[in-house]
Amino acid sequence: MWKSALRFSFLMIAISIVTPIIADEPEKIEPPQLNKAEQAFQEQLNNAVLVGYFSMESSKEGPNRPERYEIRRINKVSDSTWMFQTRVKYGSVDTVVPILVPVKWAEDTPMVSLTDFTIPGLGTFTCRVLFYGDRYAGTWQHGKEGGHMWGNIEKGKASEPNSKPTRRPKE
Repeated sequence: MWKSALRFSFLMIAISIVTPIIADEPEKIEPPQLNKAEQAFQEQLNNAVLVGYFSMESSKEGPNRPERYEIRRINKVSDSTWMFQTRVKYGSVDTVVPILVPVKWAEDTPMVSLTDFTIPGLGTFTCRVLFYGDRYAGTWQHGKEGGHMWGNIEKGKASEPNSKPTRRPKE
């Protein structure tokens, strides 16, 4: 039953994000203009995979655990908001989900800045992640657990979601 609820939550995220865009489509909404730094950021993260590590402050199993985030496409939708179309693999879910993300700038360096950001079915997150060159680094918080994250940005290595959801290995 929780699997159905999780799938429904992802569907509701997608509908809630896309609905305002569809409703305004007859008026032909013009995408925001991108400056040079924003163009570079968009090119850097379109069809990219963040491959690296994360740490957990409470972990006794060692500081570094592998992580992988697949980003299909990003688009600027307003002055400080970007839509990230990301692949989500969580339990039996394997799908691409659009997520509206605030991005702040320190000169030429973009930073994803989420504070108590709830993704239905997954939980509430806080993070600050900087992108520079072919690397990313930041901090994260999910409930009482938190830590650091860092790694490389790789191009063109995103894989397609499975047509059938993958099963989580038995523990």
